[in-house]
Amino acid sequence: PPLPTAPCAATLPRYPLPNPNPNPSSSPASLGFFAVATPPAPLAGRRAQALMALAGPSHLLSSSSACLRRLNPLLFFAHRRPAWTPRRAAHRFCAAVASERDVFTSPEVAKSFDFISEERIYKWWESQGFFKPNFDRGGDPFVIPMPPANVTGSLHMGHAMFVTLEDIMIRYFRMKGRPALWIPGTDHAGIATQLVVEKMLAAEGIKRADLTREEFTKRVWEWKEKYGSTITNQIKRLGASCDWTRECFTLDDQLSHAVVEAFIRLHEKGLIYQGSYLVNWSPNLQTAVSDLEVEYSEEPGYLYYMKYRVAGGSRDDFMTIATTRPETLFGDVAIAVNPEDERYAKYVGKLAIVPLTFGRHVPIIADRYVDPEFGTGVLKISPGHDQNDYHIARKLGLPILNVMNKDGTLNDVAGLYSGMDRFEAREKLWSDLVETNLAVKKEPYTLRVPRSQRGGEVIEPLISKQWFVTMEPLAERALHAVEKGQLTILPERFEKIYNNWLTNIKDWCISRQLWWGHRIPVWYIVGKKCEEDYVVARNAEEALAKAQEKYGKSVEIYQDPDVLDTWFSSALWPFSTLGWPDVSREDFKHFYPATVLETGHDILFFWVARMVMMGIEFTGTVPFSYVYLHGLIRDSEGRKMSKSLGNVIDPLDTMNEYGTDALRFTLCMGTAGQDINLSTERLTSNKAFTNKLWNAGKFLLQNLPERSDATAWDLLLANKFDTEAALQQLPLPEGWVVTGLHELIDKVSISYEKFYFGDAAREIYDFFWSHFADWYIESSKTRLYHSGDGSATITAQSVLLYVFENILKLLHPFMPFVTEELWQALPYRKDALIVAPWPSTDLPKNLLSIKRFQNLQSLIRGIRNVRAEYSVEPAKRISASVVATVDVLEYISKEKQVLALLSKLDAQNINLTESLPGECLVNSLSWLMQFANKQISLMLAR
Repeated sequence: PPLPTAPCAATLPRYPLPNPNPNPSSSPASLGFFAVATPPAPLAGRRAQALMALAGPSHLLSSSSACLRRLNPLLFFAHRRPAWTPRRAAHRFCAAVASERDVFTSPEVAKSFDFISEERIYKWWESQGFFKPNFDRGGDPFVIPMPPANVTGSLHMGHAMFVTLEDIMIRYFRMKGRPALWIPGTDHAGIATQLVVEKMLAAEGIKRADLTREEFTKRVWEWKEKYGSTITNQIKRLGASCDWTRECFTLDDQLSHAVVEAFIRLHEKGLIYQGSYLVNWSPNLQTAVSDLEVEYSEEPGYLYYMKYRVAGGSRDDFMTIATTRPETLFGDVAIAVNPEDERYAKYVGKLAIVPLTFGRHVPIIADRYVDPEFGTGVLKISPGHDQNDYHIARKLGLPILNVMNKDGTLNDVAGLYSGMDRFEAREKLWSDLVETNLAVKKEPYTLRVPRSQRGGEVIEPLISKQWFVTMEPLAERALHAVEKGQLTILPERFEKIYNNWLTNIKDWCISRQLWWGHRIPVWYIVGKKCEEDYVVARNAEEALAKAQEKYGKSVEIYQDPDVLDTWFSSALWPFSTLGWPDVSREDFKHFYPATVLETGHDILFFWVARMVMMGIEFTGTVPFSYVYLHGLIRDSEGRKMSKSLGNVIDPLDTMNEYGTDALRFTLCMGTAGQDINLSTERLTSNKAFTNKLWNAGKFLLQNLPERSDATAWDLLLANKFDTEAALQQLPLPEGWVVTGLHELIDKVSISYEKFYFGDAAREIYDFFWSHFADWYIESSKTRLYHSGDGSATITAQSVLLYVFENILKLLHPFMPFVTEELWQALPYRKDALIVAPWPSTDLPKNLLSIKRFQNLQSLIRGIRNVRAEYSVEPAKRISASVVATVDVLEYISKEKQVLALLSKLDAQNINLTESLPGECLVNSLSWLMQFANKQISLMLAR
């Protein structure tokens, strides 16, 4: 219900009434106040008056305080001051470095930050060598190996996320004085790149088979030279301050040498072997693919029910089998049921006849793996075409039949269906089953279809001869690294996933049937069996020498045609990029092991775990101390971005519209490991934050001395606030904002060190907007425009400069472009912001100024709320009486101008007193009585 109309409306901040005898060291509660305001009276000739009573000793008011505090809804009304307008003529100057190099633009001459400046600023940073590690200030190196982007790729939000987070880390620790190295590079992306070039050749009417291997790889290198830098240039657009002089490509000579050395060392230890096993096969690409490169999608399909007759039985003795892939029946080697399934117990030990195979018999066996609830409870075992069947066959010693060619057609084992495509054969076979009365039914069923992550085609489990790495001994040491605290995974919850995968790890198929990539360093002997007779060597000359030594001078050799899995070379990235296996290299000695590996949680297995295993194996050291895993970027509704949904947000378009700083700031506001919903509303908000920062810089520059006024700048720069004495001498608003800054530096520095980037961003945002821009800048105008006191003006200018330049430092890792532009516009900057020292922590703090200014803020908010409640014209200056104890009046009186400016009061008619005027006391009692009566009536009505 609405409050009763009263001649005196009451507002009270959320502080209890003060102690009658407050002291300077008292708590915020003892410094609290309540307020009673008189709105403009409707009676003609009555002057509008507002009364604010602080810390009054009145027993009457004390007794009513709790009621007033509960019932006034206006005091904490969210108030945002209107945008301020500079009142002084602009001083037209820029920092010397800006004018000399024509790199930077001052807020004095630009209405807003121009995103076109970003590329110009970036090139200047790079030209000055700021991205290289600097040992001048000492400290341990801080090193991040950048996840190598696919050379075929173009920028997407996943890239934007990892670049933003890693650049935040690098920029922070660079400013902290540590030699910071961010190693960039690209991956040759075997499958993806070969697909791209094959499509390009197809447009020219050329098939890969029409070219020799050398001709094809030459065309790939030509494509790489022409288009391979696209992703690199786009990453630069995001502001990545990595050392491009150390940029690597996984097929560079140095990295290729490391790959060959790693293969040889693993083979010599017996950890690499060759064998024919069931792998994931891509018929279109004609290569094996990793388990981790197979994506499963739910798609509509069918469950086919068909009869397998029992050999030697009557016409009614048959078993009905349900399968999603009837074409694989030619590879059946057994029929299995659960040993506890009584429906089929009588058939166990007998033989079944495989349909359409001219009477081929397979045993009927019992195994607990069979789920009696799926289909009919009968399972056909086709070990050459199903992972689970393969393991059952290996366990029971069953034979393995392969019925499929590598192009996805059926082979001679399929008899009349030989040469037919797998999906064509499925339809034909079902038709024949229907015709022979062996088909029971076909019903719709949701399939879990394995598809290639690269090509999108359906993957086939297929027996193939491949090279494998034995993973168990490598995984064991990688597990111990986390257990012993040598490696920390952030967020911590991913440790369980990491441990679970390594505990149940399978051997790694590392060979790929491609032409683009690292050729497997194995040479076979002409006329000998490949599985038994081969040599492993670093190059062809060494291979021939080894073969001649073993098989005679007339021996002929040829190299294995396969290449290594792209992830094999990526697993060596943290140390191959630094010169390994040459451990005497300066880069390896200085920068290995790395400090942080940052990437998406979705490649924890693809890359992170394998790097840990390889790093320990080849260097004896965990390759990095921390793994920081970020989440995925989703649309505003939480959906995964995809072209089919039409919800993909292009980072390049986003940066053009909102600016790189706004995009970066939006991406870093999340929590580690959590997916982020990206919306235009957030981007718009952070673009406004960029503008607010720019306008704050404009205000400062318009209210600082001319750059040519060396005397004034000497005075300005001489003011330091890093001592207790200097801080205590500041007026209340200055002491409050400097203390708040010192607290902010401590909190933000801790958040950076703990990788709590979202917390750091929010803390800086809140302080800049809610404290500095909304309160201190407004308060400073009383010193700059109305004080008439030169020393007060200098103090305010010094504080504005001190706080603003430190905000720029704290914010720079998140928003590097606009902060550097503003920094360069400030006169007398000795360093570029990118290499400026990080603010010192543990600086002095005046907590009493915090408590007192909070009281002043609450007083101002109370007046604003009452003005709003009674619709006082925004520009109307009203009078006020402030009632308080002597010590409160003392600090309020010193800030009368601030109170008047921010509350729209008539500064000449602010009355400071220790006693409450009788008129308002009577009005207050009257209002309280009306309100009490109203509440009593409401309670009785209920």
